[in-house]
Amino acid sequence: MARAAERDTLAREFAAIALRAGRAILAVYGTDAGVRPKSDESPLTEADLAAERVILEGLSRALPGVPVVSEEQPEAARARGASAATFVLVDPLDGTREFLSRNGEFTVNIALVQDGLPVAGCVYAPAIGELYIGGARAHALDVDPWDARAMTAEGAITVRPVPNTGAVVLVSRSHLDDATRGYVGSLVAPRCAPVGSALKFGRVASGRADLYPRFGPTMEWDTAAGHAVLLAAGGSVTTPEGAPLRYGKVAEGLRNGPFLARGAL
Repeated sequence: MARAAERDTLAREFAAIALRAGRAILAVYGTDAGVRPKSDESPLTEADLAAERVILEGLSRALPGVPVVSEEQPEAARARGASAATFVLVDPLDGTREFLSRNGEFTVNIALVQDGLPVAGCVYAPAIGELYIGGARAHALDVDPWDARAMTAEGAITVRPVPNTGAVVLVSRSHLDDATRGYVGSLVAPRCAPVGSALKFGRVASGRADLYPRFGPTMEWDTAAGHAVLLAAGGSVTTPEGAPLRYGKVAEGLRNGPFLARGAL
């Protein structure tokens, strides 16, 4: 596994790539974005494709020879990449529905996976200027999407202890399912808030929320970058039974099962 300093360096390199991808996304934000359906009927936009081009070009220089698994690749290519012990997981535009509704809650996700676990990653929300990075440590920055030099001073972030009552629980804005509602209903006096995309991981990692339960379907590229940030901040992402959420699940088509992302227990 990459050493701590290497993980921090990689997370920062991912952040620099994500900033460039964010500018490509914002260049078409607010337009019709050339929307068309994918084979699973989910929307694909010109922003997805523009961001992916920027990210793949950046990763080819940052990690030459390391396989990259991206949402927009053909399934066979994704399976080949995810079969490696070390690979990069990319979602060029996580939260396409949030992008199309123009609420700002969409992200660029990049993560390095080694031996089934994310070890470095970044989550960047270009429309609202939130950037989270995680390697050996986790940090958050506020960013001017058009001038990265205008970002605020970097701040280290850590999770907070999950309270027994009154926990702040983040749920999917666009994909909330009955099983997740049932879990939230089992908590004592939860304070529930809908948030789009991988922003939920960043806000738990920064101590602004306590839990992100997800019982509906997700893909590995949806979660790996946020998972890396949350681990670096002292949190966890596990199955409901307590096992670590793992990556490279080729036999499952890179689909995640239910998981709980949370602060310190």
